[in-house]
Formats: sequence, structure tokens, C-alpha cells
Amino acid sequence: MKIEILGPGCRDSDNLCRSAHWAVRKMGIEAEIVRVENAREIIRRGVLMTPALAIDERVVSVGRVLQPADIQAILESSTLV
Repeated sequence: MKIEILGPGCRDSDNLCRSAHWAVRKMGIEAEIVRVENAREIIRRGVLMTPALAIDERVVSVGRVLQPADIQAILESSTLV
């Protein structure tokens, strides 16, 4: 599984990245967590407000700093895990 944090490297993006790491550790799953900071790439994916969270290239949250429990719920409720 690949989890991407889309954002310019701001505080909100940093916080979302920390939440993603925490959620993955708590769930005990294998995931690659990467940052996407290139503005053209972010816009190419249709994201106009950051930070955004994408799982396996599917954008699942835009413009919100999700808490670890929120990310866990997204992962648990989807067919992604």
C-alpha cells in the first residue's frame, strides 16, 4: 500500500504525515508513506487545497489535517486493507 501526503511541506502537511505514520504503526500494516510536494503533480491529481491524503493513488481527503484515528477509520472502512 502506498500512502501519499500531498502538500507544499507546510505545518499542516507535516502533521498529516505524522498522523499517517501513527495510524499505520497502530494498525500494524505495511505501507509506504511518501510526500508529494510538487505543485504541478498535486494539481494534476485534481487537488486544489492542501494537505491531501491519497491511498494507492486515490485521493481520500482534501484540505484537512486528519487525526490518526480518522486515517485508521478510512483504512478500515475501505477495501484498501
